[in-house]
Amino acid sequence: MEAVEEVQLVGSPEQSVASPPLVVDLDGTLVKTDLLLESLLALLKRGPHYLFVLPLWLLKGKAYLKQQIARRVALDPGILPYRDEFLDYLRAERAKGRSIVLATASDDEYAHQLADHLRLFDLVLASDGIANLSGETKRNRLVSEFGEKGFDYAGNDRHDLAVWGSARKAIAVNPGAQLSSNVARLAQVERVFQDPRKGIVAYLAPLRPQHWLKNFLVFVPLFAAHRSTDSVLLGQAFLTFLAFGCFASGGYLINDLLDLSADRRHPRKQLRAFASGELPLPYGLVMIPVLVGLGCILATPASAAVLGIAAAYFALTVTYSLYVKKIVLLDVIVLAGLYNMRILAGSAAVDVWPSQWLLAFATFLFFSLALAKRYGELAANHISARGYEPNDEELLASMGIASGYVAILVLALYINSTTAHILYARPGLIWFLCPLLLYWISHIWLAAHRGQMHDDPLVFATSDCVSRRLILVMLTIGVLAL
Repeated sequence: MEAVEEVQLVGSPEQSVASPPLVVDLDGTLVKTDLLLESLLALLKRGPHYLFVLPLWLLKGKAYLKQQIARRVALDPGILPYRDEFLDYLRAERAKGRSIVLATASDDEYAHQLADHLRLFDLVLASDGIANLSGETKRNRLVSEFGEKGFDYAGNDRHDLAVWGSARKAIAVNPGAQLSSNVARLAQVERVFQDPRKGIVAYLAPLRPQHWLKNFLVFVPLFAAHRSTDSVLLGQAFLTFLAFGCFASGGYLINDLLDLSADRRHPRKQLRAFASGELPLPYGLVMIPVLVGLGCILATPASAAVLGIAAAYFALTVTYSLYVKKIVLLDVIVLAGLYNMRILAGSAAVDVWPSQWLLAFATFLFFSLALAKRYGELAANHISARGYEPNDEELLASMGIASGYVAILVLALYINSTTAHILYARPGLIWFLCPLLLYWISHIWLAAHRGQMHDDPLVFATSDCVSRRLILVMLTIGVLAL
């Protein structure tokens, strides 16, 4: 006898003979996500060492694995991405007096929490640590409960085909073409709930290609050394740019997958592809090694040093996502360091080590921008975030503005240095960069103060008209000074 948790939640309405129980799957059907993957990611975020424990749990069966994870990871059913149209359909069926049953391979603890939240199900069947309620096991359990062809079933996956084979009618939720064909051969299809077709833009969005603009920092050492006309070095820098883009996108995927719960509570981040359920979690899990592998392939021809810096950059982004992002002040120091690592990688690609002037200028400037990002989050939402409190705004602004102005001071001192007079034919023109940079940093902080800074400051600058004009003028002055 299979041990499957069975709990009567609410009194069942009188069931019509013409309407047998409607049995509903959970993962991918009622919700757009997979609770096992979500809870697994949350567990690994809590303690990466669990990665070595998971195989031991799995040796005792998949149901046991799910139970152990559920005992360590809490679930908030109120923020899960439900399929609203399908949920409305279930509520309408229940209003007609039909019995609704939740039958899921998820652990019974999660199933109970979700059922208590929705108050929709008359009966809950779920995995209980011994039996994994999926495929044939689920079919056998439902047949023993309701009889062959004694229930209708709503599912979404190939594992549900065994259940549909014993169901009276089938309801398919977001099935592919092949699955739809297979279901139609097994049972009468009563209804199909289909998500809108997704284009390539939807799959590229979580990679955040707009953030690749920050990777143009790898070209800074090449241009600072006035060797941008060297096609070989330019090609090396371009490979580094692409490699960092791949590593950065892989890092963003890890961050989004580990922050599902927090993102769903955020007014804007809840719309991200994985948090909203727009894209399946396996897509992100598959793309991470693909992007990292591609990044290694692109970085290797540039130089071994570039590959090493890129690998260190990726490791630091993962560490940031797991631990550092919630450590006050250390998080902004690491963010500033990630900017500088791009410059270091660009230097390694063209074998031109950046001057102390450039490193000092970049450190103070990027520390200011990292603080502006954190300050902007507080100013826009007025709630505690990542260890920062709303009353920290004034202090963050003081540190960030001061750091930005110190960067301008470093630039002013550089203009009078021997290095500047050697590299530039008209170093006096560079003085015009100081008031322009002063204006831009002040503008960035004013936008953050007004709650308009909703993204990385450099990404914000690409969409901000004032920033674009200032950057264009500063680049023009830099060229004229050569």
